[in-house]
Amino acid sequence: MYKRQIQYQEQWYWMVNAGMLMVCASVIAVCVTRTHARRPWDGLLVALAPAFALTATINWDLLAVALTAAAMLMWSRGRPLAFGVLLGLATAAKLYPFLILGPLLVLCWRAGRWRAFGTALGGAIIAWAVVNGPVMLFAFEGWSKFYTFSQERGVDFGSFWLIMAQNSDDPLSIDTVNTLATLLMLVCCAAVAAIALTAPRRPRFAQLAFLVVAAFILTNKVYSPQYVLWLIPLAALARPKWRDFLIWQACEVAYFLGIWLYLAYTTSGEAHKGLPTDGYHWAIGLHLLGTLYLCVMIVRDIFMPERDPVRRSGDDDPSGGVLDGAEDVFVLGPAARPSRHTTARFDGAQVQWGKQGTTGGSL
Repeated sequence: MYKRQIQYQEQWYWMVNAGMLMVCASVIAVCVTRTHARRPWDGLLVALAPAFALTATINWDLLAVALTAAAMLMWSRGRPLAFGVLLGLATAAKLYPFLILGPLLVLCWRAGRWRAFGTALGGAIIAWAVVNGPVMLFAFEGWSKFYTFSQERGVDFGSFWLIMAQNSDDPLSIDTVNTLATLLMLVCCAAVAAIALTAPRRPRFAQLAFLVVAAFILTNKVYSPQYVLWLIPLAALARPKWRDFLIWQACEVAYFLGIWLYLAYTTSGEAHKGLPTDGYHWAIGLHLLGTLYLCVMIVRDIFMPERDPVRRSGDDDPSGGVLDGAEDVFVLGPAARPSRHTTARFDGAQVQWGKQGTTGGSL
């Protein structure tokens, strides 16, 4: 009787949490749809993403994802303070959203929009401090547990570090992995900054946001299945093309199946029912390659804007807010020289959403 009561409570616990997470999922889909107002169909990429449905209830990541999506919507509407407050709250819920401030800094530098960036940064710091300050003051040990755990944990599921460790007789120490992962992330951030300042046309905000978050995930000690939730809304804004999106999603679904089969293998004792270690390594490689593939396509769009599905329709940067249509004031290298990609003509029909005419789909 007692066991059945516990099961009943567990079921209700899951249902209540799942219900709240579905509210977050709805917010994400609506925010993505409204961020690119002239391409509302891009919201279907979020709503119909297979990996979204499979991983939505693994953890509470959707709260941070929803706040981040709402923040990007506010930025697209030219409201940097609201953007900063929402991003600060998102960072209080999950660490990754603060990474988006990096690409925004470089884009505002290129466009000379320092006031908007300063407002956004100030709002983010204040919002984060309001949430974290009291907890830091009265329960610092508990507050800092996440950061110490992240520093002390070993390599874990989904990362290329795990493949290296499980195929080595003398795996790297935790401190060495922490140092190397940090250096790799810094190199990736420098590369994203270089792309932002040297591209012939200023990259779109969503493109760089996807690249920097993907870099963090790819270089991290762990790539949990639900981390794909961080990328799905950004991918829908950065590369709204069904073919590439579904290729990436297929890789993520394959990994989702792979990790649970691997856990079945490691927990089934001598029976070893499930996916062996070598097979799991192939699953890790597949989902890493899927994310890298989408990154490559986004970088190609940046350097060849005529291939960008968003800019091909005549838009500049719908998610860019004050950056949309802004003139460059600081560029480096090739960006300072005319390029055929910056002067390419778009011969297709260009219409505005809500007006009569024909539009091209996102396929």
